[in-house]
Amino acid sequence: MLTKEIWAGRLINLLEDNEIDEIWINDPDHVFVSRRGVTQLTDLVLENDELITMIDLLLRHSGRRVDRSQPFVDATLPDGSRLHIVIPDITKKYPAINIRKYPALPLRLSQLVSSSALTQAAADFLVECVRAGENLLIAGGTGSGKTTLLNALLEAADPNERVIVCEEVREINLTRADWVSMQTRTASVEGAGGVDLRALVVESLRMRPDRIVVGEVRQREALDLLIALNCGTPGMGTIHANSAKEAITKISTLPLLAGQNVSLDFVIPTVASAIDVVIFVQKLNTGKRKVSEIVRVTGEITDGEIQLELQNFVTRARDLDAIVELVTSI
Repeated sequence: MLTKEIWAGRLINLLEDNEIDEIWINDPDHVFVSRRGVTQLTDLVLENDELITMIDLLLRHSGRRVDRSQPFVDATLPDGSRLHIVIPDITKKYPAINIRKYPALPLRLSQLVSSSALTQAAADFLVECVRAGENLLIAGGTGSGKTTLLNALLEAADPNERVIVCEEVREINLTRADWVSMQTRTASVEGAGGVDLRALVVESLRMRPDRIVVGEVRQREALDLLIALNCGTPGMGTIHANSAKEAITKISTLPLLAGQNVSLDFVIPTVASAIDVVIFVQKLNTGKRKVSEIVRVTGEITDGEIQLELQNFVTRARDLDAIVELVTSI
């Protein structure tokens, strides 16, 4: 078994620094970190051949591969960090490596409140939504804190719930006893054995779920998730979007990728009835993550547009001084 000192190599000090939330390598001379959300160039300089050895060691635990036929890969490191690698000739000369770190133990909403990261009123509202079995969608950009907030909300669910998690790469980490984590699998060199998110969502319905979670809704799996939610199984997930309204627009259009027989006439009413609350989080230029919107989906449709109702726990994104902050250790 590889120890952390072996698979992390000379990155170990960066990985063990709790103030660093992300590490990325552009070339051997340029190793960057995000320290409390602020980008810094480190003084770490690698050898050219060291990058190749590093990639092999970082991937060994995951069982995933990167080569000319598959020049990029997502994987999970033994400590739970998320790894992304792109190799030449997709990149120009050197591999590009990103490592996004996550807390060893999931943050709870109570921690966010005690850190002035979330108001008690907003936390109470979200806990009530979760325990009532409402369907929540968390929206935001890359690194905005979507997964951290999702994890905290799942920790607030009834401990007797059976939670089934579907992800492309494992990021969610729960402390409850009854939960299953499933991740996608890339196809072999021969093109066989691949398992996508759509398959995981379908399989999750056969696993006696009390709640289904899709770590990130990106493509056609949006249709399967909406169908599952409309069958009465509570669910949660995240999505890339620039506002709560754009998140609803996106979750209404992604199902169209599933095939020509899927139409907006079906999808829009389905979204209006399936999604209950949208939470929008954002990362500011200072590196701070903030919750800028909590909206309720009313279920009403006017001129083809799903109606949203802004909750009064946070202000609109333009009033930045009044926005609730999320902790930066995401």
